[in-house]
Amino acid sequence: MLRTPLGRFRAVGLLEGVSFLLLLFVAMPLKYAADMPEAVAVVGALHGVLFALYLAAAAYMIFAAGWRLPRVLGAVVAAVLPFGPFVFDRYVSRN
Repeated sequence: MLRTPLGRFRAVGLLEGVSFLLLLFVAMPLKYAADMPEAVAVVGALHGVLFALYLAAAAYMIFAAGWRLPRVLGAVVAAVLPFGPFVFDRYVSRN
């Protein structure tokens, strides 16, 4: 999976998607229900790094795979929606 630009993009996308779900469904409830703000600090920082890598990987796909702007914008929109990176991954793996 990591041998091609698309494979690397998909790997980063899956990691970013998992980190977003962990942030939303684990860290945030821990912060507010169990008074554990450290969970958001740790998972939020990890997610921030992965989000930046995902955006960089999407931009890189313009040069590496000839993606046009609408597809890159689709990747960006997918990154801010829960489960979006997984849906976008399925889309790009088929096209």
